Amino acid sequence: MTDQATLDRAETLADIAPHDTVTAPLLAGVSGRFVTPPLHDAPVSYLEPTESPAFVLSNAKRGIGLGSKRNTVAPGGDHETVVLVTGRRTLCLVGQASEDRVIEIPHESIAEVSYSTGFRAHRLALTTPRNIYHCWVNRAAEEELLAAVTAFIRDRQQADPEEIDSDENASRVLYRGLPVQQETASQEAPSSDETQTVMYRGLPVDDGAE
Repeated sequence: MTDQATLDRAETLADIAPHDTVTAPLLAGVSGRFVTPPLHDAPVSYLEPTESPAFVLSNAKRGIGLGSKRNTVAPGGDHETVVLVTGRRTLCLVGQASEDRVIEIPHESIAEVSYSTGFRAHRLALTTPRNIYHCWVNRAAEEELLAAVTAFIRDRQQADPEEIDSDENASRVLYRGLPVQQETASQEAPSSDETQTVMYRGLPVDDGAE
């Protein structure tokens, strides 16, 4: 059960948020636009004491792509994905079997940000000096929202972005959804487009898929 302090903070942050995607029920992890709570812990509990979200993006099952669009951290069971865009970072929260997976991309580490729309889902792409993160967004989201989020993050970029200290998340090789050691990946992983990331000048190249 969500405690009163969590509910109160969620209501306060929703009241001061500049966009109506930020709601108290969503931040508190209780009833709202989700059929079941999307995460194990309330999204508001992952925010710093002085941090507040400006936008919230979500998707049911597609998760977050690390390094490529197919190399995803996906929700488990009835859990979902919530992306909080605050004044200092994009905080991706993925509800998995026993806990929430947290992926943080500080704005000062962003080299480029863009969005794309698709028939099945939309996508926000955050590129750091070495990697790229694909935040899948529910197709019900309006393009106006994606453009506003992109502009918000772009306004907070730095001329010389800093690489994320714990950026190993976007470099991890997965085989059948599980991480494998780099030295054995070439032997165990199947040879297919889905397990290969094409690089150009140190950055992954988008293959054009949704």
